[in-house]
Amino acid sequence: PVLRLLEAQLQDQRREHEEEMEALKNQVDLMQEELEKQQQAFLQTLQLSPEVQVEFGLQQEITRLTNENLDLKELLEKLEKNEKKLKKQLKIYMKKVQDFEASQTTAPVERRPHERNMQVAVQRKEKDFQGMLEYYKEDEPLLIRNLIT
Repeated sequence: PVLRLLEAQLQDQRREHEEEMEALKNQVDLMQEELEKQQQAFLQTLQLSPEVQVEFGLQQEITRLTNENLDLKELLEKLEKNEKKLKKQLKIYMKKVQDFEASQTTAPVERRPHERNMQVAVQRKEKDFQGMLEYYKEDEPLLIRNLIT
């Protein structure tokens, strides 16, 4: 049984490796084709007069910059869409916090510890931050108070 399991794992790894190698070979072929096209264009450019070479170079650069601008516009649209989504989520969470705070002030004292435990559990589930967080200097006392509590 152990030998069969190891053989199956080895075959899976071999298959994955072969698929990866095939993908890399295809990528190399595409890159070679692109290189050949660029070499042909370069050789054709060398045969042109210096004025036409400069004009051709400018056209190539304009094309490259146009494509880069389109890519950046697409990225900007994605980021704006994500920003809107995050703002909506923030509004929802702010509403939940306000509702929770309102319920804390009106809730009987004996229910508060239970509700506080629920809030802590929710906070732990939502936290998956890594790295440093940015904050405003004037928010530092509030952050310290929240860290302590």
